[in-house]
Amino acid sequence: MRVYPYAVSGLIAAPFVVWAAVRLTGLEPGWPWVQLVAFTPYVALCGLLVAIALLGLRRWVAGGVAAVAAVALVAVVVPRAVADGGSPQGTALRVLTANLLAGEADERAVLDLAKRLNVDLVAFQEFTPGAERELDAAGIADVLPHRASFPVEGVEGSAVFSRHPLRDPAVRTQKGGFRQARATVELPGGTRVEFESVHPMAPHARATTPLWRQNLDAQQRATPDGPIRVLAGDFNATLDHAALRRLIDSGYRDAASVTGDGWSHTWPYDERWYVPTVALDRVLVDRRVGVRRVETHRTPRSDHKALYAELVIAS
Repeated sequence: MRVYPYAVSGLIAAPFVVWAAVRLTGLEPGWPWVQLVAFTPYVALCGLLVAIALLGLRRWVAGGVAAVAAVALVAVVVPRAVADGGSPQGTALRVLTANLLAGEADERAVLDLAKRLNVDLVAFQEFTPGAERELDAAGIADVLPHRASFPVEGVEGSAVFSRHPLRDPAVRTQKGGFRQARATVELPGGTRVEFESVHPMAPHARATTPLWRQNLDAQQRATPDGPIRVLAGDFNATLDHAALRRLIDSGYRDAASVTGDGWSHTWPYDERWYVPTVALDRVLVDRRVGVRRVETHRTPRSDHKALYAELVIAS
């Protein structure tokens, strides 16, 4: 009978050990793991509480193992809440990304936000013909006159709107049909920045998970010795997904993590209910680009918050 409590304590600790092992190795078995891994920060906290409880009950082996797993998870999630301490200097580039929920979001509210923040670039996802008409009626051309616009009914449309001239506006259609508008923005002084509105397919089911991974792997890699590149949008991935980390490791930085705002969650956003939330919307910047400020803002009638980043391009 004495074996029973030890077996139970071992079973309690085991999920945290498995979670830490999978997260640290980057081996993502597939659906539904790719959905579950998004909640790693919550698991890290739960792991610490479980370890403390087991150690308090003098289950030394299980408690110690759970503590090691929890500390390992904490070690990978804490850095995103620590600012890098830099004070970048140069030309400001204010970027906003907003998922419009297949055109159901309040486009006028998003435009008002862009005006208030004096935004230079906006990346839209789930951009529909109706959303474009609504923005045009609200006067978006007065503040963001340049566009790379590829609206589609449903969730596959994409657009980039800019205060500054755009060169080579284009769209990249991914496997599965999701579109990504992109263009090169010409900043005052002649600096050019390649900008893309990112939106891979969501891994919401077993059948879409391979496309999600394929879409992320197909994103434009950073070019540290070439053009400056910024990716902004609904990545449908968190920093705990190996596919996103591979993209970042090509030479990007996550803007929110640079400023210590990496725990700022953007989805699902609902004013009526509390549910565990995660950071799916993000701005990835070339490592030559500085970051001064990152903020999230509510987007009425969307399930995502808008993400704002004030970037700095070295003169």
